[in-house]
Amino acid sequence: MRYAILLMGAPYSDQASHSALRFARALLARGHRLETVFFYHDGVYNAARLAAPPQDEPHLVDGWAALNAEHGVTLQVCIAAALRRGLMDEREASRHGKSGYSVEAPFELTGLGQLIDLGLQCDRLVTFGP
Repeated sequence: MRYAILLMGAPYSDQASHSALRFARALLARGHRLETVFFYHDGVYNAARLAAPPQDEPHLVDGWAALNAEHGVTLQVCIAAALRRGLMDEREASRHGKSGYSVEAPFELTGLGQLIDLGLQCDRLVTFGP
């Protein structure tokens, strides 16, 4: 089966991000295909490269990046939600005249149209929210 995940919960604020990452790993271990994780609302904070959690907590940003590296899962971040929360990649930072950026590969900024496509292309779209 082909899955996609919609993640709307911020890391470390509630259980949504951790549960979504564990669900993603379980799916892949059972032989399913996880096409994409789409980060929306406060879920965009999962793509913040400057996150530095304590060493005794899971590093969720690195966890998502590892999922991409190991399984080729696409990590899409809603551009409108990210910009609204001060998260942007290098291109958007330049476009908005900002001196720094906080989103980098393997995370990519995309629009809500990508989320609609996921709903059409995948067998299941599973949502994790606060």
